[in-house]
Amino acid sequence: MSEPSPPVVILDKSQMAENIGAVARVMANFGLTDLRLVQPRDGWPQERAWAMASGADWVLDGIKVFDSVADAVADLHTVYAATARSRGTRQPVRTPRETARVLYDDRTSGLGVGLLFGGERAGLETSDIALCQGIVTIPIDPRHQSLNLAQAVAINAYEWRTLILDAPPPRFREGEPPATGETLLGMYEHLERELDAGGFFHPPEKRPSMVQNLRVMLGRAAFTDQEAATFRGVITALSKGRGRVLAKLAAQKSSPNGGGGPRSGGGG
Repeated sequence: MSEPSPPVVILDKSQMAENIGAVARVMANFGLTDLRLVQPRDGWPQERAWAMASGADWVLDGIKVFDSVADAVADLHTVYAATARSRGTRQPVRTPRETARVLYDDRTSGLGVGLLFGGERAGLETSDIALCQGIVTIPIDPRHQSLNLAQAVAINAYEWRTLILDAPPPRFREGEPPATGETLLGMYEHLERELDAGGFFHPPEKRPSMVQNLRVMLGRAAFTDQEAATFRGVITALSKGRGRVLAKLAAQKSSPNGGGGPRSGGGG
């Protein structure tokens, strides 16, 4: 069996071109090639990145830039978010070594896999973590929890490379593959539109956290494409049913006797 292609690396809102170049350098060190940027602060391309990459030009030359994390993960099936905190999302939390194994098995099964890293200062937004299938946390000493972006990427890339060199027997995923990020996002947004119409998100200021919790909860189900389509069919059926009920109520209110139907004449 040929060596599976490595995971995609996604950098969200990177602040410095030098850090992008350093990430490209360590990716090239460990055989990773696909680098994606989401809203880099200073735009792209930036010459300083090539100077810092020390010759890893093929990684930088192939960079794709996206407007959102959702767009960057749309074609992927399994993405792990690199963060030191679970942020209450109740997603599986794994070490880089454990994560490498998960990504290896899914990639061997023909699925698109990736690693998502946040910006240098703020890290990742909880809403973006909610689009991922798990969290990868580096077990560093709590007395000094400070890693720069390239170091974090390097540790994860090293674990992937070590796994490849050890040539573990693949554990093929059974059954249908999970849905892509694009399919899941469409399902989430469909549900959220109908919940908005039904007045579910109350009070309004709690909507973002409620949306994140719903996405994480549904994400843990690992929907296949068919299951996502079925779930969307359920949402549509429920929304149509609600529409019929509202139309009936409106018709009753507009009738001369308030929708009560013909009245009997009483005692005579």
